[in-house]
Amino acid sequence: MTRQDPSSYPADPARRQRSKLLRPLGSPRSLSAEVVDRLAEQIISGKLPAGAKLPSEQEMMRGMGVSRTVVREAVSALRARGLVITRQGAGAFVDRDTSRQPYVIDPDGLGSLNSVLDILELRMAVECEAAAIASERATHIQIKAIREAQRVFIRAISSGERAIKEDFAFHQSIALATQNNRFVEFLEFLGRLIIPRQSIRSFEGSPDSLRKYLGQIEKEHEAISHAIGAHLPKKAREAMRRHLLNSRERYRELASKKSNA
Repeated sequence: MTRQDPSSYPADPARRQRSKLLRPLGSPRSLSAEVVDRLAEQIISGKLPAGAKLPSEQEMMRGMGVSRTVVREAVSALRARGLVITRQGAGAFVDRDTSRQPYVIDPDGLGSLNSVLDILELRMAVECEAAAIASERATHIQIKAIREAQRVFIRAISSGERAIKEDFAFHQSIALATQNNRFVEFLEFLGRLIIPRQSIRSFEGSPDSLRKYLGQIEKEHEAISHAIGAHLPKKAREAMRRHLLNSRERYRELASKKSNA
């Protein structure tokens, strides 16, 4: 009996589709956005049908040549779009109702000053109340976490960093202190792109301006942290509003300068 060469076997469509999905990525502007686009195309086209399990984190990391953080950010974005659901300990699965079209903010659009201003106004509508609620509900441990996030932010700017992830972590610690997971999900949905200096490179070549800008943010964060720690809802709300209003005015001024240039 002769053995058939495995290479002559009919190709398994599922395996072929999987290898197409798990090919290395190129050099896109955003690795997580590229992963999202690739997975979303497979889901919307039906190549990954409803109920299908997505490849594991390890498979995507190996197959696409990306980090665990990139994979997790991509899955989180797909979940926000209503394309996948996650099950604790089981992984991510294609949602059975991918026809839903949830509210989505395209990260690509956040590179313009006008979009940054729009997001700041949206954040005002949510984060001011989050600060007030946090001041009412925060436990001793959560207040310590907010203060520690502020200390980490200060250390980062003292080292000359742009402190983007540290800034985001400060706002995230306040959302956690509301003890309402919807506030946490809102920030996770927007991601670190809520920090305008990540998408608008407004201080390139001007380290002194950057230090002055971050020093002002440090003071504003301190006022928010103090009000929450003192359990003063009105002051916490006002401090967060002042912080976001000041950010809006700083970027409005930048937009005005650019339009007059």
